[in-house]
Amino acid sequence: MAPSTPLLTVRGSEGLYMVNGPPHFTESTVFPRVNIISVTNKGLLHSFDLPKAVCLEFSPKNTVLVTWQPYTTSKDGTAGIPNLQLYDVKTGTRLKSFIQKKLQNWCPSWSEDETLCARNVNNEVHFFENNNFNTIVSKLHLQKINDFVLSPGPQPYKVAVYVPGSKGAPSFVRLYQYPNFAGPHAALANKSFFKADKVTMLWNKKATAVLVIASTDVDKTGASYYGEQTLHYIATNGESAVVQLPKNGPIYDVVWNSSSTEFCAVYGFMPAKATIFNLKCDPVFDFGTGPRNAAYYSPHGHILVLAGFGNLRGQMEVWDVKNYKLISKPVASDSTYFAWCPDGEHILTATCAPRLRVNNGYKIWHYTGSVLHKYDVPSNAELWQVSWQPFLDGIFPAKTITYQAVPSEVPNEEPKVATAYRPPALRNKPITNSKLEARSDKSPDLAPTPAPQSTPRNTVSQSISGDPEIDKKIKNLKKKLKAIEQLKEQAATGKQLEKNQLEKIQKETALLQELEDLELGI
Repeated sequence: MAPSTPLLTVRGSEGLYMVNGPPHFTESTVFPRVNIISVTNKGLLHSFDLPKAVCLEFSPKNTVLVTWQPYTTSKDGTAGIPNLQLYDVKTGTRLKSFIQKKLQNWCPSWSEDETLCARNVNNEVHFFENNNFNTIVSKLHLQKINDFVLSPGPQPYKVAVYVPGSKGAPSFVRLYQYPNFAGPHAALANKSFFKADKVTMLWNKKATAVLVIASTDVDKTGASYYGEQTLHYIATNGESAVVQLPKNGPIYDVVWNSSSTEFCAVYGFMPAKATIFNLKCDPVFDFGTGPRNAAYYSPHGHILVLAGFGNLRGQMEVWDVKNYKLISKPVASDSTYFAWCPDGEHILTATCAPRLRVNNGYKIWHYTGSVLHKYDVPSNAELWQVSWQPFLDGIFPAKTITYQAVPSEVPNEEPKVATAYRPPALRNKPITNSKLEARSDKSPDLAPTPAPQSTPRNTVSQSISGDPEIDKKIKNLKKKLKAIEQLKEQAATGKQLEKNQLEKIQKETALLQELEDLELGI
């Protein structure tokens, strides 16, 4: 029997408290509110004298607390004291102290069962077992290791390591199986590539393959303000490939399905494309283009949400990825956070500070687009964090997908996205019937939005500031932004832009901020 919906943890200027999930949404009385300002000793396990600690992290099973303080040396130049501390949560005793100078990758990485722990130290990855940090059980040594990621799941454990290129040599990512690191043929797979100032490595759930997003800080061709990204696939059986993305532009998001057999990429100049690929890196389904920069598979992998957050309007597309049917198109304006509920039915969106300090609050949605619960933080308060109670995989069974919006007593005040009329027989169906369901870039269902935005704006077409000079500035800014959108669309079709046109595109962020400041002052 499945448990009730997980609790919701809410943290903000009003305190830290728990909320019961659907269908009640009442504050939990089992966990009383904790006033963050006036801290009491009730339920206090341990207290640590770490006044300069800036980072805290728990191990996967909450048995070890890790803290990091900025590293400092003494005035005479001698080495400073260890600034990375590991504590036993149950007893409060300090298990080990290390020197960790950089904030990047400061926290050790654990396997999910905490049998294995690893940290990067001077071109080596040091491995510890069973939380015994006094003995280094194994070492993986490669010159200039920059990053590593442990695989999810049970043994055998695997590790992906990244070494940046230097002096004309390419960067590379290698996969190993713990603890087989020695010898020229120890690596399970190797993928080298140029054009990589940094990488993001993403294991699939079954630990059979890694997706690597390689990024440069600057696009030397001048085509992109965001730098240049490429997507690579590496499997533990030795296979590797470059994932061919059929539209130029940034890679906004890449996410594995929980089945580990497919992944979704969101990429290309706005309006961005979204495509599902199989393990051969062949496209399986093309969602066409739209105002989106993020993708989220449900815990069971049968529903996919494509969303446009940040400087976009918050439009979401909820897809049944077994049948490739569009379920709903809700809008969650100004969202800074998104999370699937572990039950695979409900969605959490939130607007949190400090990303946005106005209109803070959160909403609980059903995937069919209904808002089931809404909480707005008072105007003199802030919401900092909200998250679902975690559950182990398999606790909640997958349910049959429904396309009819579930009933709700909460009115949805979000603006509806205008779509072109389609006959009832063709609704919720792809436009074509080919094996690769490629939707047109001009699909009316996924039409691009006007200039992207990250905060609420005046929705009337003409400014009512009362100041002719401000009205004129707003009009000119909108005209420039419209011209930039047209240039980006031309670039997306493969047209070679002139240098001055590329420079205009690079000014988009500054223009958006200027427009936002003017309109918020109205």
